[in-house]
Amino acid sequence: MSWPVLPLKRLVDPARSITYGIVQAGPDTPGGIPYIRPVDMSASAGVPDPMTLLRTTPQIADSYNRSAVKPGDLVVSIGPSYGKLMIVPRELAGANLTQGTARVAASETTSSRFLHWALQTAMARQFWDASAGGATFRALNLEPLGRTPVPLPPLDEQRRIADFLDMETARIDQLINLQQNARSLIDERDHSLRDGLMDHLAISVGEIPLRRFIMKVEQGASPQCDTFPREEGSDWGVLKLSAIKRGHFNPSENKRLPSEVEPNRSHEVQRGDLLVSRANTPALVGDAAVVGSDHKKLLLPDLIYRVVLSPGMDAKYVAQVALSGRVRTLIESVARGSSQSMVKLRGEDIKNWPIPAASSSQQAEVVEEIERETRVTDRLRSAASSLIRLLAERRQALITAAVTGQFDVSTASGRNVTEGVSA
Repeated sequence: MSWPVLPLKRLVDPARSITYGIVQAGPDTPGGIPYIRPVDMSASAGVPDPMTLLRTTPQIADSYNRSAVKPGDLVVSIGPSYGKLMIVPRELAGANLTQGTARVAASETTSSRFLHWALQTAMARQFWDASAGGATFRALNLEPLGRTPVPLPPLDEQRRIADFLDMETARIDQLINLQQNARSLIDERDHSLRDGLMDHLAISVGEIPLRRFIMKVEQGASPQCDTFPREEGSDWGVLKLSAIKRGHFNPSENKRLPSEVEPNRSHEVQRGDLLVSRANTPALVGDAAVVGSDHKKLLLPDLIYRVVLSPGMDAKYVAQVALSGRVRTLIESVARGSSQSMVKLRGEDIKNWPIPAASSSQQAEVVEEIERETRVTDRLRSAASSLIRLLAERRQALITAAVTGQFDVSTASGRNVTEGVSA
């Protein structure tokens, strides 16, 4: 099947056009008019619970009426997290949109449900990635959004495609949710193991503040870097905050230091370094990991601490204590910040961590037991993550194949579609 491909701006209601969200998020006003932010939108195109949305006064909402939405409108995030989508349900009629979003109202000859799927095709996403701009962060504006290529089958066919994708992606999403739940259970098992060992140790040997074993806490710097990783072995790189994740150190998470910038070699990470994230979300700030091997020409950023310990205190042991529930609770209570999306930890906060006063042999035994048990769960977690990735790829291929007419949705179940082509 071959259908014409038109720019999105040709498929919208001419009386309402594609419109920026203009509300500036402010204090919540219970009982007021809801407004939709990019953070309220799901990457899987879900609809937020109206009860969770922030609200503004009717007077302020009236002044922003130009960005009010109607049932069936599409909302697209166009800010740093561009590409999130939702169809406005009836219960959100009259809601406003904040900056970082755009409203798309389909024309009478276009199904908004079909547009919802058409904007999730590989073709649309690749176009957005190529069109996004910005020096500090990448974002879309209305001009490239309006030029997004959209295949346009007849209206009846649009509705059939939307019905088909609603049903088939729901099945895939259910499988993804099952694997995500399995991964959460695996994480809970690891947390329970670690917490049980640390609680037992704390009761048997008591606790002392980590400051007794800290020689110094230092942080790096974050010069202007390229947006891509370094070439290992030849370039210098500055670690990204994502280099520390749930107790693991990932050296590939870095940004290339431009060749004209002189590296501060005192910030180069070394094997055995204990690294602690200085800033992140409340759930992730204070995450700790140990550099397990030599990684030349990698530099600390200003958002990661290096904690230098005195002899007799094992960095791996301290990292495991930092990941335990007793320390995580303390971290989340003392982390400071004006926004709950990003908080910071002081070096003094790290020094106050309660550490079970274990001997060197006890430290080694605890670390060995945790590493032995988590090797098993890491394999299970990796298998679940791989399956989630494959299901997400299949979902994307199915959407692209259906919207571009690579198979007839009226006769296909979608279960034999591979890489967007009917078997």
